[in-house]
Amino acid sequence: MNSTEIDLHKELKKYFGFSQFKGLQEKVVESIINGNNTFVIMPTGGGKSLCYQLPALVLDGMAIVVSPLIALMKNQVDSIRSLSSDAGVAHVLNSSLNKTEIAQVHRDVKSGVTKLLYVAPESLIKEENVAFLQAIKLSFVAIDEAHCISEWGHDFRPEYRNLRTIINQFGDIPVIGLTATATPKVQEDILKNLGMSNASVFKASFNRPNLFYDVRNKTKNVEADIIRFIKQNANKSGVIYCLSRKKVDEIANLLQVNGISAVPYHAGLDAKTRAKHQDMFLMEDVDVVVATIAFGMGIDKPDVRFVIHHDIPKSLESYYQETGRAGRDGGEGYCLAYYSYKDIEKLEKFLSGKPIAEQEIGFALLQEVVGYAETSMSRRKYLLHYFGEEFDELKGEGADMDDNMRSPKEKIEVQEEMRLLLQTIIDTKQIYKTKDLVCILGGTVNAIIKSHKSDEQNYFGKGKSRDDKFWRALIRQNTVAGYISKDIESYGVLKVTPKGQNFLAKPTSFLMTKDHDYEAATMEDDIIAIEKSSKISSDQVLLSMLKDLRKKVAKKLGVPPFVVFQDPSLEDMTIKYPVTITELGNVHGVGEGKARKYGVDFVNLIDKYVKENNITRPDDLIVKSTGAKSGLKLYVIQNIDRKLPLTDIAESKGIDMDTLIKEMEHIVNSGTKLNIKYWIDELLDEDQQEEIHDYFMEADTDDIVVAVDEFEGEYDFDELRLMRLNFLSEVGN
Repeated sequence: MNSTEIDLHKELKKYFGFSQFKGLQEKVVESIINGNNTFVIMPTGGGKSLCYQLPALVLDGMAIVVSPLIALMKNQVDSIRSLSSDAGVAHVLNSSLNKTEIAQVHRDVKSGVTKLLYVAPESLIKEENVAFLQAIKLSFVAIDEAHCISEWGHDFRPEYRNLRTIINQFGDIPVIGLTATATPKVQEDILKNLGMSNASVFKASFNRPNLFYDVRNKTKNVEADIIRFIKQNANKSGVIYCLSRKKVDEIANLLQVNGISAVPYHAGLDAKTRAKHQDMFLMEDVDVVVATIAFGMGIDKPDVRFVIHHDIPKSLESYYQETGRAGRDGGEGYCLAYYSYKDIEKLEKFLSGKPIAEQEIGFALLQEVVGYAETSMSRRKYLLHYFGEEFDELKGEGADMDDNMRSPKEKIEVQEEMRLLLQTIIDTKQIYKTKDLVCILGGTVNAIIKSHKSDEQNYFGKGKSRDDKFWRALIRQNTVAGYISKDIESYGVLKVTPKGQNFLAKPTSFLMTKDHDYEAATMEDDIIAIEKSSKISSDQVLLSMLKDLRKKVAKKLGVPPFVVFQDPSLEDMTIKYPVTITELGNVHGVGEGKARKYGVDFVNLIDKYVKENNITRPDDLIVKSTGAKSGLKLYVIQNIDRKLPLTDIAESKGIDMDTLIKEMEHIVNSGTKLNIKYWIDELLDEDQQEEIHDYFMEADTDDIVVAVDEFEGEYDFDELRLMRLNFLSEVGN
C-alpha cells in the first residue's frame, strides 16, 4: 500500500477531525506510508505525534512506538483510544503493567485489533518481548524523542543505543525517528545510530514566534519575583521548572502559602500522586505545576501561558524543549528564566564526577547556555542559530519577542578587535576553545597554552586592553554571525569560516552589542537586601518621612537610627505600605519582635499617608514565608543559649560560618535577642570590644565595609559582623 492509494485528507478527517494537515505533516505521512525510513525534526506543538499515528491507523499490521516516559505513553494511548470504538486499538507495554494487563495486551495484539503499541526501550530489549513481537505483522517502528540516542542530546539514555540491534530482529521494516529538538550534531548522531543514512529528512522551523523570551538576574529574592509574576498573570496555566526535587517541594509549598493553586511533580512522588497532580493541571483544578524535567514530556496542554525556569537548565535543547510547553495553541507564551553563574558552577561541579568524555560534552553544552543567558543580541536569533537555522532579527516573525529586542543594549564598533580575534585564531593554528583563546588574548597562562608554547608568541596578550567578558561576548556574536564556527567533534574548538577569511582580507564595520552583566551586586554586609523589580520603585516622599520618624524614635531611645530599622527595611515599607503590626512583620528584616517593639508609630504614619494619598496597597507583594527555615532558627537559638562554639553549630548543620552568621543576623534583625558574648570573648579582649561598641553607638551607618575602613583593617570582616550582631541584639532587641 502506498500514499497514492489512500485519501489522506479523508483519513485525517475520519480519525482526527481535521480538514487540513499542519506544516510538514502531510509530506511526513506520505513518506511513512510509502515505506521509507523517515526522520522528523519538529518543534513541540508542531503535531509530531500525528505523523506516525495516522499511518499506523491506516497501514496493515501494527506499529511499535518506542517512547521514554510512561506518562507520555499513557497520554498518547488515551488520546488514540478516544478516536476509536475499540479500546484495544492502542496499548502500552512497560513496567507499570501487571500480569493480567500484559495478557490482555498480548490477546489484542495477536487478534490484530492493536494498531499502535507503545513500548519503553527497557521493555523492548527483553527477550520474551522480542520473541513475541517477531511473530506479529509490523508496519514500522517509530522512535519518539530520538535525541535520547545521542550523547550530545539533552536527555541521553544508554538503552536507546541498542535499539537498532533489536529492530533488525524484526526483519526489514521502516524506521521513523522523531525529535522536537536537535542540533546538527545530534541529527547526524541519530541517523548514524539508527543506521538510516538513507532516510527522508523533514525539518520544520524551530521558530515559535508567539513565545516571549526573558532572562532575569537570579537574586536571593527570586521567589518573591516569581510570586509577583504569577499574581500578575492570575488564572493562567503555567509550569515552573527546578533542577532538584527539594526545590520543587519548597517552591510549590511557598506558592500555596501565598494563595496560588500549585502542585509539585517529580520522580520522588509515588505514581498515584504524580498522575493525580498531572490530571489536576490538565483539568484546570490547579493553575501551576512546579516540576523537575521529568514533567512535561507527555503533557499536551495547549494553553500553558508561561514557563518559568527557577534554575537554568543543563543545555539549550532542554531549555527549548521545556519553553516549548508554552503557547501550543498559538496564543501568548511567556518564557522566563532566572540566571546566576553560581548555578552554572553547581552544574559543573556535578559534572566533575562523570567520565572525561561526558564531562567535556556537559561543559560544552553548559557554555552554550551561559552564552544564551548573558547575550544581549536577539535571543531568538541565538537560539535558532544553535539549531542550525538562520533568523532575521529585524524582520523575522516574532523578532521583537524577547527582552533584549524590547530593551536594546548599547552597540559599539569593534572592527579592530574583531580583526585581532580572527587573526589570533589563525595564528594559534585553530586549536583552541573559547576559554583558552580568551586567556591568550588577555595574556593569562594555563597548562594547555604552556604546552603549545603560545605564551612565547608575539600575539600573546595583545587583547589586554579589553576584559575576558568582552572577548567571550565577541566570540559568541561572531559565531552567530557566521565568522567563526565551533568544531563540535572536538568539544568546541574555534575555526575561522570563509566569511571570516573574507573579513580579514577586507575588514568592514562590525557593531557588537554589550553583554548583560549578571554579576549580582552584593553588599557583603547587606543581609536583608531587597531586589526590586524594574516595575517597582520606592516612594521617595514616604521614605523621607519614615527616616525622619526613625531619627526621632532613635533619639528618644538613645540609640543609632539603624538599630530601630535598617535602610532596606524602610525602603521595603515604601513598596508594601504595611498598616498593621502583622503586615510590618512581613517587611524585609523586620520580624514580629521588632515590629511590636518599634512598629506602632511607623504603621500609624503609613496608614495616614496611604489614606491621604489614595494609595492602592499591593497586597500581592507581601510574600509569606513557609517557615521552612524555622528548624534551623530554633536550633541556632537553643545552642547559643547553651553557649556552644559557633564553629560546632555550623559544622553540625553542614553549613559554613558565613551562612551561620547570616542566619544569626536574620534572627537578630527580626527582633530576637542572641547572646554571643561568650564567643566574642574568645576573639576580642574587653578594650577591643568596647572600642567597636562605641564606634557603632556613634556611627551613622552599620555598613561593615565602612567599619573595616574606619579601623584601617585592625579587625577583620567577620569580627566586625559578630560585634555588630551583638550590638544590635543588646541595644535594639
